[in-house]
Amino acid sequence: MNHRQNILLKAHKLFDLLTVVFAFLLAAWVSYHHGRIPFIQFMESRIKVTNFILFFGFLLIWHLIFSGFGLYNSRRLSTRYDDVVDVLRATSLGTLMMSLFVILFRIKLGTPLFLLTFWAGNTAIASSGRLMLRAILERLRRQGRNLRQTLIAGTNSRAIRFARKIEAKPELGYRLIGFVDDHWANFQEFQETGYSTVTGLKEVPDFLSNHVVDEVLICLPLKSYYEEVRQIIASCEEQGVQVGILSDLFSLRLAHLDIKQLGDESIITLSTGNIEGGVVLIKHALDFVISLCLTLLFSPLLLITALLIKITSRGPAFFIQERLGFNKRRFAIYKFRTMVLDAEKKQAELEPLNEMDGPVFKITKDPRITPLGKWLRKTSIDELPQLFNVLEGNMSLVGPRPLAVRDCEGFDHDCHRRRFSVRPGITCLWQVSGRSDLPFEKWIELDMKYIDNWSLWLDFKILMKTLPAVLRGHGAK
Repeated sequence: MNHRQNILLKAHKLFDLLTVVFAFLLAAWVSYHHGRIPFIQFMESRIKVTNFILFFGFLLIWHLIFSGFGLYNSRRLSTRYDDVVDVLRATSLGTLMMSLFVILFRIKLGTPLFLLTFWAGNTAIASSGRLMLRAILERLRRQGRNLRQTLIAGTNSRAIRFARKIEAKPELGYRLIGFVDDHWANFQEFQETGYSTVTGLKEVPDFLSNHVVDEVLICLPLKSYYEEVRQIIASCEEQGVQVGILSDLFSLRLAHLDIKQLGDESIITLSTGNIEGGVVLIKHALDFVISLCLTLLFSPLLLITALLIKITSRGPAFFIQERLGFNKRRFAIYKFRTMVLDAEKKQAELEPLNEMDGPVFKITKDPRITPLGKWLRKTSIDELPQLFNVLEGNMSLVGPRPLAVRDCEGFDHDCHRRRFSVRPGITCLWQVSGRSDLPFEKWIELDMKYIDNWSLWLDFKILMKTLPAVLRGHGAK
C-alpha cells in the first residue's frame, strides 16, 4: 500500500466513525424533537461517564463490523451495487448490535425511533460517501490518473482474456504495460491478437528495476513453469512490487484459497467453510452477546418449562445427548426433555416406522413424546437450552443442525460430511424452508448452500425468518 492509499484508507475510517457520531446526535435530536425523550433526560444521558465508555466500545465494534464486511479492502473490482449492499448489511448489523446494547444496559435513549433514525442516517451517509468517492476515482482513472501499471506474466488464453477485461473497463484504473513470456508452441496465436511482449521471463528483474510497475499478474501454468514463477515472485518481493495470481490454480470447485505465513514459510490453505478471519470473530462475538441477552430474557420461561417437565413426567428436565460439531468434535447438546425417560432404548423398535430417508430418524406420531413435549416441540421451546451450547462455544446461533452420532455414522457420501466444516447452529436454512418436512437430501443441499454462501448478512436473514417459521409451527416434529 502506497502513501496515498494509506492516507485515503485512514480518511475513510475516520469518515465512517464521524458518520456514526453524527447519526447518533441526529437520532437523539429527532427523538427529542418528537417528544420521545425529555430534554433533561437527553442531557443527562450525554454526560454520564458510563455512556461515554459504552459509546466508544460501540465505535470499536462498528469499526470491526465495517472491516469484517471488507469495506476497507480495495474495492477497485467491486460494483456500485456491491458497495451499497455491503454498507447496508454493515449498518443493519451495527444497529442490531446497538439494539442489544440498549437491551443489555437498559439505555433509555434507545427508542425505536432513535434506532431507526440512527440506521437510516448511517446508511445514507456511508453509502453516499462511498458512491461519491467511487465516482471521483473512476473519473480520475479515465483521465489517466490513479492508474495501476500492470504487467502480465504469460501469453496463454487466460492472460489474453484478462487483458481484454481490464482494457474494456478503464474506470478500474489498470494500465496494461505489456506481457512477459518466452516463445512457446502456440506463441504465434498470441502474436495474432495484436499484443506484444516487453521482455522475456528471465529478464523480469531487470525490467522491474528500470520501469514503473505496480503489479505483476501471473497467468503462467505452474506445473510447467514453476521455477520461472518462483523467480518472478522473488523479484517482485525483493523490489516491493505487488503480485497477483489468478485464483483457479487448482481448478477448485468449492474450496477457497488463502495464504498464511508461518515464520519464513508460506502456507496455501484451501477450505470450504469460512471458519477464520475477522468476520468470523464478529460472528462468534455476536453469538455470545445475543445468546447471553436471550438467556437472560427467557430465563423465566426456562425455569417454568423445567418445572413443568418435572411435574408432568418422570425423569430429568433436560435431555443431554452426544452430538458431532465442528470438524466432528463431540459435545453434549442440551435440550428440554420431550420424551419418556427410556426413549433412546425404544428407538430400535420404532426404526421400521422412520419417515425420513437417509440416516435421520423422524416419525410424525412418535409414541415416546410426552403431551407437554409435543407442545414444546411445536413451539421449539425445547431448543432454548442450546443457548448454553452457544455460550460454551460448541454451537452458533446459525449453522447446520448438529446430528446425533448414530445419524452421522449412516452417511452414504463423504460430501455430506462437509457440513462439519462450520460450527453447528440452533437454526439454519432448512429450518426456515420447511423444517422436518424436507427430505434428507434437500436438507443436506440447504446446509451446503449455507456453507458455500455464508456471510453475516445471511445469518441475519435466517434469524429474522426463524421466528415466523417457529410461530407457524410448520414442519415441527
